[in-house]
Amino acid sequence: MTSEPSARTARPTPYAEKLRAPWWMWPSAVGVSALLAAEIWMGSDGLRAWMPFAVLLPLSALLPWWLGRIRVAVTATEFQVDDARLPVAVISDVVALDADGKREALGVGSHPLAFVVQRPWIKGAVQVVLDDPADPTPFWVVSTRHPVELATALLAAKRG
Repeated sequence: MTSEPSARTARPTPYAEKLRAPWWMWPSAVGVSALLAAEIWMGSDGLRAWMPFAVLLPLSALLPWWLGRIRVAVTATEFQVDDARLPVAVISDVVALDADGKREALGVGSHPLAFVVQRPWIKGAVQVVLDDPADPTPFWVVSTRHPVELATALLAAKRG
């Protein structure tokens, strides 16, 4: 056996995830918009009879799609969260958080300059501690359904 790592373990683990809205959000959004459209309609005729349904029902389908558009990815050189990019060279540490850890990281004691992308329907998160003197942001907190895998991918990218 050799003491050198194999090429398979030396490469950073790629990671990609979409923070999609849960299935129950779609019928809930349509139900709330249908109720609102019926309230606007209230038995009137003419434009008020069909316009609320024609406008609000398609918009209710767009809302869960828009909320679930965030993409989280790790490449060999950077951590990508939607449009934000973080070079892996400035990452000091990564902590996988469960629901309680996420609540504590985002609670009263959180830093006001922290970069946060959180979705309430996703229980897990990662806290990425930064070591960049040029950036006042102390850490990132990003929701993820697989916090251990994301933390492992970030640490592997930093080592690689």
